[in-house]
Amino acid sequence: MPHLYRLVLALVGTAWTTIAFADKPNESLHVTIEIPKINVSEYHRPYVAAWIQDENRKAVANLAVWYQMKDSKEGAGTKWLPDLRQWWRRSGRSLEMPVDGVSGASRPAGEHALSFALDDPRWENMPAGKYILFVEAAREVGGREVLEIPFDWPITKDFSTKVTGKEELGEVSLKLHPAD
Repeated sequence: MPHLYRLVLALVGTAWTTIAFADKPNESLHVTIEIPKINVSEYHRPYVAAWIQDENRKAVANLAVWYQMKDSKEGAGTKWLPDLRQWWRRSGRSLEMPVDGVSGASRPAGEHALSFALDDPRWENMPAGKYILFVEAAREVGGREVLEIPFDWPITKDFSTKVTGKEELGEVSLKLHPAD
């Protein structure tokens, strides 16, 4: 029985440590994307792309592309990636999918988080300046929506903001945290 108590104390201590440090992540860039629950007769999960563009509208970093990764009776999942029109024009057409660390399966309705450390290679070639986080969603038998969040790079102070979509996207938030 004493071993059980030690195990419980160890688990509680681990959980407390995780909770205590959750507010001080070592990530520098945290994005939350909400996919709203849509009540329609024929629902398909949306394809979603998140990327960063510079002030000249050039894509400088792909953060995520969520799509149907397996072939199905509807065809290959990559066939519909051009429906993410802005992302496709800026970056997608030049990529060979899947992209390690970027590609992922389409997500169900709910809130989904992306976190990136300050030393992530995506930031290596980002000079100081103004940037925009883009999140685009497109859904078969549905609509398409693009949200934008401007921010400055490099991160010099904590920054947090959010925007809300009208149909295909819910709340999208961006939190930036400089190196300690």
